[in-house]
Amino acid sequence: MQRNASPPAPAPADGWATIRRFLPYLWPRDNAALRRRIVGSLILVLLAKGTTLALPYAYKHAVDAMTTPANEVAMVAIAFVLAYAAGRFASVVFDNMRNVTFERVGQEATRHLAEDTFARLHRLSLRFHLSRRTGEVTKTVERGTKSIDSMLYFLLFNIAPTVIELIAVAVIFYLNFGWGLVLATALTVAAYVAVTRWITEWRARLRKEMNDLDGQALSRAVDSLLNYETVKYFGAEARERERYGNSARAYAEAAIRSENSLGLLNVTQSLITNLLMGGAMAYTVWGWSRGELTTGDLVFVNTYLVQLFRPLDMLGWVYRTVRQGLIDMAAMFELIDTDAEVADAPGAPALVVRRPSVAFEDVVFGYEPERTILHGLSFEVPAGARVAIVGPSGAGKSTIARLLFRFYDPWSGRVTIDGQDIAQVTQASLRAAIGIVPQDSVLFNDTIGYNIGYGRDGATDEEIAAAARDAAIWPFIDRLPEGLNTEVGERGLKLSGGEKQRVAIARTLVKDPPILLLDEATSALDSRTEQDILATLHRVSENRTGLSIAHRLSTIADADEILVMDQGRLAEKGSHTALLRADGLYAEMWRRQQAERRRPGNTPA
Repeated sequence: MQRNASPPAPAPADGWATIRRFLPYLWPRDNAALRRRIVGSLILVLLAKGTTLALPYAYKHAVDAMTTPANEVAMVAIAFVLAYAAGRFASVVFDNMRNVTFERVGQEATRHLAEDTFARLHRLSLRFHLSRRTGEVTKTVERGTKSIDSMLYFLLFNIAPTVIELIAVAVIFYLNFGWGLVLATALTVAAYVAVTRWITEWRARLRKEMNDLDGQALSRAVDSLLNYETVKYFGAEARERERYGNSARAYAEAAIRSENSLGLLNVTQSLITNLLMGGAMAYTVWGWSRGELTTGDLVFVNTYLVQLFRPLDMLGWVYRTVRQGLIDMAAMFELIDTDAEVADAPGAPALVVRRPSVAFEDVVFGYEPERTILHGLSFEVPAGARVAIVGPSGAGKSTIARLLFRFYDPWSGRVTIDGQDIAQVTQASLRAAIGIVPQDSVLFNDTIGYNIGYGRDGATDEEIAAAARDAAIWPFIDRLPEGLNTEVGERGLKLSGGEKQRVAIARTLVKDPPILLLDEATSALDSRTEQDILATLHRVSENRTGLSIAHRLSTIADADEILVMDQGRLAEKGSHTALLRADGLYAEMWRRQQAERRRPGNTPA
């Protein structure tokens, strides 16, 4: 039995391990059209590179023709100049046709990776989401998914063509100038690559530190803004500004170090390439002075080196981008590789509910190994019954709801619905059979209609309106100028507590589950609103199996059976009247709450 999600194996930030992970997105097996686009893009790359390699020949011959005194060669020089211009234009055309052809491949790959990651995050356990900051997770996913497009582009259209050009230039230099210039070029390129890699590895560590601080600053900003009201309640604006400012300053210092290291890299690269440029051109001038080379050879060598340095200059930037992309993608794949603490059993069937009974059978559970919450808890909720669970804070009441929805699995024992162990059926079918009205009904930042219709995919406007009427919120909606299209704001903050609860009830009615769980659904409401919501809940609970987790005992006094929990164990059970006669924990809690209600300033419930 797995108690904690095992830590994910760290994904390497470079090497083939990460590259192999995104190769399926580069060459999608189920999409022949995209594969044809990739092949077409590569053909255009070869055409553009072949045209570029031919340009210096036209330039050389044009210059050589111009150094001949005869006027009749002027037309030859003009022809070579025009050919050079036409070749440059053709190269631009091929490059842009390549980009147009490949754009859909990159976008589709990015989309598929983003969808896969998003789906995976929703499959991870509640423990994972409670332990990670939302801002950091979303930033990691954003960086990782955006990296794949640039990774595909640079690997296919920069690194591979540069390798081809290096080989071609080496052959051309050998045929025209011998081994000396080839060896000098090879040594320069090797030094360039080695220095670029060494400095970029150093910069990658600086970049990772900068990303970590950026994620920290973002998560603190998101956390602070989500808790806007709490910040205002405690006058903590200055404190939040200082807390965010510390993270922002740390990020700024890391960014400065990263940018300064970029300057060092650029200067070093320029020194290496210009040493080769100066040496090669001096060698050509020396050969010209001896009558072995022509003036055109100087232009020939210069043009090839300029063309070679352009992708080499880009290669440094591309290497940095690819290296950073691998880091970002490795971090995202680490999220994807996180083990799902709760997973469907292999070949698990769907839950079939004929009689919606719920039972906990000797359940032992805790969130951490050293702290047990439930100690062998056993109880049953018969089909169609209304059962309430009460107890002091920390007794384990809300844990029952999380286990019933299978956000966690028990350490031992089992939870059943209609006699079926919920750990042996699919989670989707299990959650489809249970509706919940929680204490804090968090709504999406969308319309009232969207939030009510969220209860069931494909719900019609008529079904949404009917659920709103049954939840007694339709008169409120009907008075709004936008009706169901009224925006509710972030987490539903534009609605009152009672209105949010009624939207949550309507959402559950749209779902129409056989089992209804009320997790302290009225504890945050005032007494008058609570009574209105209770009347609605009693009405919608008819003909369903109801399980109520309550703090205020007056809200569940009419339940068929009341289960009293204490420190993770079932202390008492019975009807309201029977428990009062027993004069145990329930009776003590009842007397205390009645005394609090009678105090001056408290409104009777």
